[in-house]
Amino acid sequence: MRRALAVALLAVGLSITLADVALARIKLITLPVRERVEIQLDNPNATLVEEERIVPLVKGDNQVDFSWANTQIDPNTIVFRVIPHVETAGGKPKESAKPEAGPLDVKVLSVSYPPNEAALVWQVASSDSGSARVRISYLLGNLTKSFNYRAVASNDETTLTLSEYIRIQNLANESFGSTGLWAGFGPRFLKPIGINETKEMLIEKYQQVPVRKTYTADPQQYGYLDRPQNKLLVPMHYVLKNDQVSQLGRAPLQYGKVRIFQEDRHGGTAFLGEDWGKFTPLDDEMRLYVGTAQDVVVKRTIDRNEQKQVAGNLYNREVVVKYEIENFKEKAVTLDISENIRALRNEVAGDTGRDVQWELGKGTTLPGQPDEEKSTFEQVVFHVDLPARGADQKAVKVVHKLDVLIKNEW
Repeated sequence: MRRALAVALLAVGLSITLADVALARIKLITLPVRERVEIQLDNPNATLVEEERIVPLVKGDNQVDFSWANTQIDPNTIVFRVIPHVETAGGKPKESAKPEAGPLDVKVLSVSYPPNEAALVWQVASSDSGSARVRISYLLGNLTKSFNYRAVASNDETTLTLSEYIRIQNLANESFGSTGLWAGFGPRFLKPIGINETKEMLIEKYQQVPVRKTYTADPQQYGYLDRPQNKLLVPMHYVLKNDQVSQLGRAPLQYGKVRIFQEDRHGGTAFLGEDWGKFTPLDDEMRLYVGTAQDVVVKRTIDRNEQKQVAGNLYNREVVVKYEIENFKEKAVTLDISENIRALRNEVAGDTGRDVQWELGKGTTLPGQPDEEKSTFEQVVFHVDLPARGADQKAVKVVHKLDVLIKNEW
């Protein structure tokens, strides 16, 4: 039977006693089974496998042959170690120099790579015949992981339950029995993994996670819903923060597909859609797209575009953007209005390739100050509170202006 991954022992006893000669005639000892296997999946680019076996050794020199036909093991990462036996004294564990099965003194002398083979051979010296526990670790290809989520929002969209799953796919042409699996966070699993098998396991289930539903008008990022009428596309997102206050904050949220649902009033759930959740470090936010708002209408027009000479070919440009906003929803919402000033300059005057210098003009009527956390040297973000529609089902039109002075153009 072909074995994709094997460990064999070749005895090379060199003593001249009859017993040692008999041992030296033994060419191949039965393959020892794995006593323990751990697969670590915490590195995004590599899978670390660590296995332990009880191997029989003869007195003197031994050759331990490790082969991996048709298995993508990186030979440069293979490490072989003899594990000391752990004894207890007074109830406290302590390590001794003895291997597990006896008072053997075992040393690794050298390692060699047979030509044109997916194998290597360790030269191991043992003080006597017996058994020793060895640990072999290596990086393995084609055993991969991915993450996915199920998010169920409450009916009022104020909280959600977020379930995080890990999916392991084994295309490494090697099966593993009862194997310890760890993603670098969350629980450790003990599962067998067969050849070409895919397993999915729940890592964490976060309940009562506060969620904020946002509506965003950003012509540069999202564009227009109806360009001839100057109506912006207004995407909706669920925003959750990966911190302990939000019932999260145990570990970074991994990149993965999120299937999003909302509870209905009858005890069931409605499917809202799917999005790819970005890798979200602690204290950062994950934004999940849940569709385009049809009942929040934003009409954007350029109300003023004037060039004012400063000196010679140097001039300033004043641009006023007008937003006419209507909320047809039954409840009040907050709209985020975002403008990239460099893109705005390019829109009204063409792309010069230069960075933009700018300041807010006195004609700005957007409420409050720009959001300091979300605004940058060329991006400005305001939050606008919109009243709910009236009893007559009509929306109250809200009009605001963004006045920008673009400086030192030529």
